[in-house]
Amino acid sequence: MLGGMTAPDSSPPTAGDSAPRVAPNFITEIIERDLQSGKYPQVVTRFPPEPSGYAHLGHIFASFLDFQTAAQYGGRYHLRMDDTNPELATQEYADAIADDLRWLGWDWGEHLYYASDHFEQYYAYAEQLVKQGDAYVDSVTGDEMKRLRGDARTPGTPSPYRDRTPEENLDLLRRMRAGEFADGAHVLRAKIDLSSPNMKLRDPVLYRILRGHHYRAGDAWCIYPMYDFQHPLQDALEGVTHSMCSLEFVDNRAIYDWLMERLGFSPRPHQYEFGRRGLEYTITSKRKLRKLVEAGKVHGWDDPRMPTLRAQRRLGVTPEAVRAFAAEIGVSRTNRTVDLSVYENAVRSDLNHRAPRVMAVLEPLPVTLENLTEAQTLSLPYWPFDVVRDSPDGLVALPTGERVAPEAAVRDVPLTRDLVIERDDFNPEPPKGFKRLTPGGTVRLRGAGIIRADRFDMNDSGQVTRVYATLLGEDAKAGGVIHWVSAEQGVPAEFRLYDRLFRVPNPEAANPEDAQAEPVAPDFNPEEIGHEDETKPLDDAFMAFLNPDSLRVTRGLVEPSVTRDPAGTRYQFERQGYFWRDPVDSREDALVFGRIITLKDAWAKAAQKAEAPAKAPRPAKAQAPKTEPTEKAAPAALSPEQENEVIRLTGLGVPDAEARTLARDAALLAFLGGAAQDSTFAQVASWAANDLAPGLRAGEVRVQAADLAPLAALLAGKKVTTRVARDVLTRAAQTGEAPAAIIERENLAGGLSEDALNAAIAQVLADNADKVDAYRGGRTALLGFFTGQVMRATGGKADPATLNAALQAALNG
Repeated sequence: MLGGMTAPDSSPPTAGDSAPRVAPNFITEIIERDLQSGKYPQVVTRFPPEPSGYAHLGHIFASFLDFQTAAQYGGRYHLRMDDTNPELATQEYADAIADDLRWLGWDWGEHLYYASDHFEQYYAYAEQLVKQGDAYVDSVTGDEMKRLRGDARTPGTPSPYRDRTPEENLDLLRRMRAGEFADGAHVLRAKIDLSSPNMKLRDPVLYRILRGHHYRAGDAWCIYPMYDFQHPLQDALEGVTHSMCSLEFVDNRAIYDWLMERLGFSPRPHQYEFGRRGLEYTITSKRKLRKLVEAGKVHGWDDPRMPTLRAQRRLGVTPEAVRAFAAEIGVSRTNRTVDLSVYENAVRSDLNHRAPRVMAVLEPLPVTLENLTEAQTLSLPYWPFDVVRDSPDGLVALPTGERVAPEAAVRDVPLTRDLVIERDDFNPEPPKGFKRLTPGGTVRLRGAGIIRADRFDMNDSGQVTRVYATLLGEDAKAGGVIHWVSAEQGVPAEFRLYDRLFRVPNPEAANPEDAQAEPVAPDFNPEEIGHEDETKPLDDAFMAFLNPDSLRVTRGLVEPSVTRDPAGTRYQFERQGYFWRDPVDSREDALVFGRIITLKDAWAKAAQKAEAPAKAPRPAKAQAPKTEPTEKAAPAALSPEQENEVIRLTGLGVPDAEARTLARDAALLAFLGGAAQDSTFAQVASWAANDLAPGLRAGEVRVQAADLAPLAALLAGKKVTTRVARDVLTRAAQTGEAPAAIIERENLAGGLSEDALNAAIAQVLADNADKVDAYRGGRTALLGFFTGQVMRATGGKADPATLNAALQAALNG
């Protein structure tokens, strides 16, 4: 199943100026200077995905930055399909990408472009370069070309065909186009600089022979342009002014500028690189996503567990939540890995004020109210007090979307003699502290009153099959609240409980140890802006990290009010999570509800538990789940008071994105109230907004904000590394000990001696001889791998700058 949405979906919103704004950053500063100086009359940006798969979460940030930046400065935004590879590009993928980005809210109007529409123009520019003596046809093999290009230490050697005359090259190029030669027999290369330290400038390939039926051009072409040639030309042809791409393309900018100069474009576009945003517990390689589909590990590109936008739509995530997430990430010059919980919390925050509360029982246990002689109809509110309180206009929404007074936002719920409750809400042998239903115990049924369990039936296997209870008066006492549904009038439904597709933060890691840890930096992935190297063998080791519990299916009952609601209604099933009807499989006579997101982040608590220091064993103590979510979702927009708080925080040096996160969270602000308001405040605020936030919200952080100032000062003074600071911060949060005391006791300040650092580097290089050879062969991106390994070997104590210099000396020596 490729994932066509066959049921009604929410109408695409118009984003533009109404979308969350791009916070000020180095790119917006450049744009403002360019507009003020008159360099460009209008900002023109573009988003250029390759239509070789469906749009995914990796595209969110880049598309948001491209579109919303143009919108904020009154500019123009283009969507471009970079479809120069006939083996991968399809109309299905192009249409799906456009549809998903339109759902996200991006409106490019008439400015939808296909690279394939300009094949003739690209070829004309190739001939121009040949005639100018700036390009030549090379006839060596791919392996020989790689050898002649040299490596990081050795300049390139000219190909024996580099000095062909322009006339010879033009003749060969035209014969390549005419189809006279076999695939791979010749390539067109730019003639730039074989001695350049930038390997990208060592005569890059511009065209290759590739026979394949193109979904738009048919069989008209048997030579196709390379990305580094096509992409800047298309930018120039479209009138793009600011071509934004991720950081791994920084070396490619030299080719971009060379082409603009040699071909005389004026005015011309300029390329600007921003730090990539990797996402934990996720893969965004379209090759690997295709592998999951083809191997049957998921049910298609729209399987709600997939990171594609089509899957997120089917899951029930709204475009507003996705845009809010993109705005929260922030723009910088460095790569960063984002915890998936940031995305999940954006979804929760959006749904908290969007999803009316109803009741559903996912794993039913029958209950008979023996003293209830006649059925009753209860009128229960859709919304809890906090949503009503925070409503800006004093009104709340019905499932139909109509806004009414809170007292009118109710639904009829039948209370009958026979009910169902969740199976784990009754325990015949309750552990200490169990606050739900027990033999002889009482519990409150949500909105219906208090019941007492008098007796119960069991089958031969010891499973409880029915509970018999008495409905008590309101003067009775109960310690907990549970949800329920009428067994007689409840509607049967299937419930699909989705969870994270991968069970480790870094599923694309080379080994299990690295997979469990946060990546040092996102791996190189050209697909971020559209192109992925399909020639490399696909390592499918990532499939070993699939979460076996990513989908659990149950059958139960939901209250009958939902049958009268629009199909696209999103609900909070009380105590269960946020759900909506599956838009593909659900029917009126067979309801299927998929869980969009849980009420709380269970993964964060599990991770904290796994990382906590070992403690002396103590007797097992069963903990019953809480009956209500304790984490209150923040409103999407800031109140005037919160905006004032943002102004105060940014005045103390806190970045805008982090200031907004702090301003909307009372727990984080309360913690920061004890922080020193000096030069260390911004760093302490960053730790509160990022590293400590889950624990602060859960009331589990024991360290005081005032104790973090010395740690921030040590970090700023380079007395400790970032890794040591984060490790000490985590331990201090768990124990309450001052971080500076931990550092002093364990002698963590001061870094490593030169001898110790060199010994660690030597050991890492010896353990990874194959990667050393690859680096010396030109794969200089492996420097990040070696850095991470040495950091791990030294316990994070190596100073990054010193490490970088010593490591490069060892690799290049």
